[in-house]
Order: sequence, then C-alpha cells, then structure tokens
Amino acid sequence: MENDLKIILFLCNWSPHAAFQTIQDTLAPLPLEIRMVRIPCSGRITKSLLFKAFETGADGVALVGCEPGTCRYGAGTTVAERNVEDTRGILKLLGLGEERLDFAAFYPDQAGSLLEYLIRFRDRIRELGKSPVEPVHPKKEVAEPRELTASIMANHNIYTCQDCGKCSSACPVALSGKPFSPRGIANAVIAGDFESPAIQQDIWSCLTCGLCYERCPSAVSFPEFIRDMRTVQKAAGNGRFEAHEGFFHSLMRTMASQGLRIQHWNWLPPEIRTDQNSKTLFFGGCAPYFDTFFRHHLGIHTTDILTDALKLLNFFDIFPALMEGERCCGHDLLWSGDRENFLKLARLNVELISDMGIEEVVTACPECYRAFVRDYPAQGIETPFRVTHLFELVENEIGKGAVGFEKLNRKITFQDPCRLSRVEGGSELSRNLLNRLQVRAFTEMRDRGPSSLCCGNCAWTGCDSYSKAMQINRLRQAKETGSNLLVTACPKCQIHLKCAMEDPFLGDEIRMEMLDLTSILARTIQWEG
Repeated sequence: MENDLKIILFLCNWSPHAAFQTIQDTLAPLPLEIRMVRIPCSGRITKSLLFKAFETGADGVALVGCEPGTCRYGAGTTVAERNVEDTRGILKLLGLGEERLDFAAFYPDQAGSLLEYLIRFRDRIRELGKSPVEPVHPKKEVAEPRELTASIMANHNIYTCQDCGKCSSACPVALSGKPFSPRGIANAVIAGDFESPAIQQDIWSCLTCGLCYERCPSAVSFPEFIRDMRTVQKAAGNGRFEAHEGFFHSLMRTMASQGLRIQHWNWLPPEIRTDQNSKTLFFGGCAPYFDTFFRHHLGIHTTDILTDALKLLNFFDIFPALMEGERCCGHDLLWSGDRENFLKLARLNVELISDMGIEEVVTACPECYRAFVRDYPAQGIETPFRVTHLFELVENEIGKGAVGFEKLNRKITFQDPCRLSRVEGGSELSRNLLNRLQVRAFTEMRDRGPSSLCCGNCAWTGCDSYSKAMQINRLRQAKETGSNLLVTACPKCQIHLKCAMEDPFLGDEIRMEMLDLTSILARTIQWEG
C-alpha cells in the first residue's frame, strides 16, 4: 500500500512551521505518508541525524528551513544545505538514490507552496518505492553481564596480569593526561567492577592500538578484551561514545542490507584498467564515503590511495576485478562492540567475493587487511581465498628486478598504522618500501615501528580533547624530524591528523603535507633499463 511509505519531514520551528500551521488550520489535505518532526533550526539536523532516518526505515527525508538570509541563527540554512549535499552523496554511493533526500526553504506566508512541495516530494518517493534498507533491531544478550565478563576475562588472559604497569607507562591515552590505565581496568574488572560509570567510560576510551600488548610480559590480550567488553556494554545500551554522532556506524549497519545496489566505483578515473574475469580482486575500503562526508570540513582525498593502488597493480600488468557493490569490511563495527552486524557484513562480503570466483584479495587498507586475515576467521567466518596487503605484493614484484624509483626532492617521515605495523607485524614491510624510495632524507620519529603512537582514534570511538592532544604530540614529533612530508599508510591516519592540523591556535607549528605511501610508490615507480 502507498501509505506504507515512511517520509520524515524535519521542519524548522520558525518560518516554515508557520506555513505548515496554516496548512493544518485550513484543513488542507497533507500527505498521509509524511511524519513531521518539529526542530529548532534546520542547521541543527546533522548528517548523522539525516542518515539515521534512513537506517531506521525512512523511505524519504525532507529537511525544510528558512529562506537564506532569514535564519534566526544566522548560518542555519547554509549548514543545512551543506549537510544535505554531503548526505545525498552518501546515498548515491549506497545506491539508495540521492533523490530520497531533499532540502527546501519557505517564508511564513507560503503555505500553498509548502503543501505543493510536500505533495511533489511524496510523489517522488512513490516513484522510487520502498527503501531496500533493512532496519536493525538490536538484540539484548541472554547471558548475565557478569557471566559474559568472566568468560571474556578468561579468553584474553586478564587473570595473568602481573600489575607491573608496563602497559600504563606506554599507553598513549594515559600519556596524553587522561585518567586511564589498562592495568587499572584489568584489576577493577577482576574485582567485579564492570558496571561503574568510570569503567564504562574507560572501556570506550581505549584505542585498541596494541601497544600495551606489545609491552605486556604476560601476553594479556588487552585490545581484544576491550573489544569484547564493548560488545557486552553495547548490548546493555552503553555504547554512547561514537564519534560524529555514530554516522559511520549507521553507514556500516546499513551496508548489511542485501537489497542495496551500491555504486562503490563509479568515480574511478577511466585510465584505470580492470578485468572482471580476473581471479584477483582489489578491495578498496570506505575511502569514497570518507571523502564525501568530510569534503566540506577537511577536504581530504583518500580515494587517491585507491586510484594509486590500482595504478601500481596496472604497472605490474595486474588488472584486478572490482566488486561494484563493495561494502565495508566491518572492522569498525566489531571493534565498537557491534558483533552482530559485523557478522552480517562479513558473511555478505565472503559470499559476494566467493561468487565471483576470486582466489586472491588485495587491499591497501590496514583495517580491511586485519579484518579479512584475522578477525573474520577468529569470529567463525572462513575466507576461501588468500588475502594480500598491497605492500607485500609490490615488494614481491620489485624483488623480481628491473624496477626503480624516480627522485623525490622531499624529506620524509613515517606514521605507522597500528593495524599493520604493530597488530599485524608489518613494520618491516613498510620500511623496506620506504628505504627503496629516492628521497632527500627519511628520518624516523622518536616513537616508531612497534613503539609508534596511534593517530588518536580507532573505530570512530572516543574522540575528545585527549585524542587531539595525542595527535598534536605526534605531529610535533613529525616536525622535529625536519621533514616536509608526512607519509602515512592508512586513510584514517590522514583524516585524524588532518583534523588536528585544523587547530586555529597552533597553525604552522603542526601543519605539514601528508601523502600515503601507496601514492608515493605509484607516482615515482619506473622501469629501469
């Protein structure tokens, strides 16, 4: 039935609401499919709130505000238009259809025009039909939290903690000044305190960067303990520490809907050569969504990493298949406590890749690599294909000979991504490639390799002033090397460090150019005669 459609109308409390009130007072026939939500200003409806409506079952969303120049709060209309533009870009990538979201502005005396607009928008959604998104209904854990916590502690060797303090003395969160201690959490949970507000907050403050595990003499698997404790906390309704109002978590849960017709690669430059019959698949990751979400704030271009990765493969006469409907690997869902939806995504990914007859998956994203290689099998999802990080493939190809690099007149330093350099033991692999580059100088930061500092955020959780302090400290370390180019190997490192560079008070003290190692390799590699 047509009335099964669900259309959300976010209506500004000022000019457009006066027009809407006139429609109601005159008993004009409003479309039955529309549910009106009265809001203080259209600029208050963030990208997260706009997208949340679709995640929870809306077929269309209209944001209606004041005409430009009449907003009571000054910039509300401008902010609303920008948020709608960015969110429409996300809907387009997902294949939901950007036409399902719209922004319009009205004066108080435009009741007739507002009614016509609402009818037109309703008719547009009717033509598009029901959204293919399957709303998520969170399930409560059956077992008691105490029983679950005891099992988690046993699984990750928490009882073997020697209380030596090596974890806390190395933890970047603790060193940023935050009252946080891995061993303190371990001791508190062993003593039965896993529900106090302080422990709940600490469970979400951890970066799961793995530095504590690197230092622990008892091999306590603290990051995985935190990951599983978040699953318990989230099931109890305590997962309120997500960055950007949980936008990316909503996005990932939405991707678990099988009916989506995702358009992941429509932006790819035409010179890239691919072969859908290839047994090798390149898995790109979420860079297109990152660039769309942050384009009005950070202006990042992490999709360049994907383009350059494919150029590298083409250089070696590798023309991989691409999965047009590629979804997120699910890493951030698992590490933010949403194991249920992680498993949905993981099963869907493996099924789609297997149906293509793929024998090898290549990825340049450390988190995608970690998810496929370690997290999928550990969570019971077998992968009937081998997984290779791009750096390993490139190193193997270079080892065959006749490959060199053009000179790059830059002084560089390197930001290790936690999921590759520490958690997956790929520190040497990155440095083998860095040392092949023909640069003016390559100078390491004080904390490097297995001892490197995290970029300050993981799985889009726990972003706060302490995270910013960590990022600023890391950027100062980079500046201390005398380098003029910070080389990264993870799109999120670029995002988080670029965000810290926006600090209006520190300015050039921490600002420096960044480029992914993949891009440097692709732009300087050459055949040697």
